[in-house]
Amino acid sequence: MTFEETSLNDNILDALYDMRFDKCTPIQEKCIPEILRGSDVLGIAQTGTGKTAAYLLPILSMLDDGTFPPDAVNCLVMSPTRELAQQIDQAFQGFSYYLNDISSVAVYGGNDGGRYDQELRGLRMGANLVIATPGRLISHINMGNADLSRVAFFILDEADRMLDMGFYDDIMLIASHLPKQRQTMMFSATMPEKIEQLAKSLLHNPVSVKISPSRPAEKIRQQACFCTEEEKLKVVEQLFHDNQLKRVIIFSSSKMKTKQISRALIDRKINCGEMHSDLDQSTRNEMMYRFKSGQIDVLVATDIIARGIDIDDIQVVINFDVPRDAEDYVHRIGRTARADRDGQALTLVAPADRQYFKRIEHFIGRRIERTGDNTTVDNEAGQERDTRYTKPRRNDRHHRRQPHPTTTDRKTDRQKKSRHSP
Repeated sequence: MTFEETSLNDNILDALYDMRFDKCTPIQEKCIPEILRGSDVLGIAQTGTGKTAAYLLPILSMLDDGTFPPDAVNCLVMSPTRELAQQIDQAFQGFSYYLNDISSVAVYGGNDGGRYDQELRGLRMGANLVIATPGRLISHINMGNADLSRVAFFILDEADRMLDMGFYDDIMLIASHLPKQRQTMMFSATMPEKIEQLAKSLLHNPVSVKISPSRPAEKIRQQACFCTEEEKLKVVEQLFHDNQLKRVIIFSSSKMKTKQISRALIDRKINCGEMHSDLDQSTRNEMMYRFKSGQIDVLVATDIIARGIDIDDIQVVINFDVPRDAEDYVHRIGRTARADRDGQALTLVAPADRQYFKRIEHFIGRRIERTGDNTTVDNEAGQERDTRYTKPRRNDRHHRRQPHPTTTDRKTDRQKKSRHSP
């Protein structure tokens, strides 16, 4: 389905046209009509499938129709992390380019006084869309800064991660300040029992949309390198010595390891940055901007960016440590092979990691290709492996933006395209 075939209004369609968005993803195709009809929605889909646009586009279209009070918080979006809150706000800026008098404010912790004042102004003036982390929003509620009595849309994004982070009570407290008559949407990459319980508490007769949850994209080439814990850093250094790797994320299980890996790569003159919770918010923002803009080739990070971060051109993901939760593995490697690109994921497996690695293979339903100099035979399968690391395949298909049409041409071009569509 194309966006032209939905009931989104012309201002939204014009913004999508300028952004070169034509076809809906599966989650968007199924959710947009239901949200426009006023249904509560429970959406289950892995990261990188377009969940943010699946709820933002129909909500912005309805807000632009002028049937909601302009001086009130009409829509509340909950996010588990600052980074995801910022990304949702950035998506809003693009989708709302042609909308009149629709405003947003992102509310999250770890800010300076100037940022707090901006949040306060947005909440008190009634920003139409509020994107917030639970703890920060509760602080504003307790101080009387947030009037949520006229919220018409309530969205929980990455709901499973919010529950993993212990936000269940906070979510229920926030929900108690909302009108009972509202439209509620929950989006999650997984469907554990806690999500089902939360959905029963918050959603009314929801439409359930499930899109291939918890499986890596087919375009990701998955590999595992078997080595000792002490050899992991040498393996990573050798990879960069032997291959001209660009656009790489290295995931580590701890802040200490993240710093060690980053320092080792910088010593090798590799253009590298690090991302973890010890950095203040302004430094994290600057680091993410530099990585997204290509000023940094390699980002070493904890799971702080494993979900909800939209960067289309990541070529390689390296798991320095095997994640203990198999679903975290899916989220990590889901940073690559986005927007129809190919990608490669390499996981370093020490002896202590093997039981968790086997759980991952069982969870994704396939055997991951082995490589490594120290273990030439798979203990489980008894098969010899190629010990050479395969150089990541480069993607030669680059998205090239064409000159933007004039304002008067946009709708005509869209209508011509629609008439000639098969």
